[in-house]
Amino acid sequence: MAKITVKDTEVTVIKVQNEDYICITDMAKAKGNEARAADIIKNWIRNRSTLEFLGTWEMMYNPDFKVVEFDHFKMEAGLHTFVLSTNMWIEKTNAKGLCVKNGRYGGTFAHKDIAFEFGSAISPVFKLYLIKEFQRLKEQEQAQLGWSAKRELSKINYHIHTDAIKQTLIPSELTMVQASMIYASEADVLNVAMFGVTAKEWRDQHPELKGNVRDYASINELICLSNMENLNALFIKEGVPQKERLLKLNQIAISQMQILEDITNKRILK
Repeated sequence: MAKITVKDTEVTVIKVQNEDYICITDMAKAKGNEARAADIIKNWIRNRSTLEFLGTWEMMYNPDFKVVEFDHFKMEAGLHTFVLSTNMWIEKTNAKGLCVKNGRYGGTFAHKDIAFEFGSAISPVFKLYLIKEFQRLKEQEQAQLGWSAKRELSKINYHIHTDAIKQTLIPSELTMVQASMIYASEADVLNVAMFGVTAKEWRDQHPELKGNVRDYASINELICLSNMENLNALFIKEGVPQKERLLKLNQIAISQMQILEDITNKRILK
């Protein structure tokens, strides 16, 4: 679940079968108060043009849609006696474009295509701001997805790094405590080369934060760190002393970060 703010109105966005659904109950509050939101949706859904839009969307994307029931509703649309609710529409036609959620964050949710159409019933200006904020949310999600992928890659490469330490730097007669000290020492080689601080120094500087320095790294830093883990594993196997490896890795980190930041800035300027 996510929240976006559209013209001072907080609107909920959820995933339904991996598709984005937007709370049109929240959207309706922008046109009337909370008590009137349900009436606004009822008046919208019983409109003939709305029914045609909903029915067409269902026929395009929902193979289980009951077209006969849809035709029945469409024939009655426009009559003063015609009444239709979201639940009735879903139950009678097996519609998938709308859904109703109960509970604290409940309401009527619509697939983003339908929610954008409902935005026209609020106002053209509201619809434009809704689309803008939704696109901003998707951009944030993509950025987070990219960060998560780089973080996982860094973790995988760290296994390569620790394996090189185990095979090369840890004699078989060492205790687990002694071995853990070597692992920590080598991890700090990367931390100092990349971030300029050891793990302990970072924790002392940020007592309010959970996790470690890598959990707060940028995407570019994670890319660089991933490369450095592979290089340090290679240097270890080649027998390069730790002090020399630290200097080499720091120079590599500076060079790679400059390249990555230049690429990022060029993308932003475009």
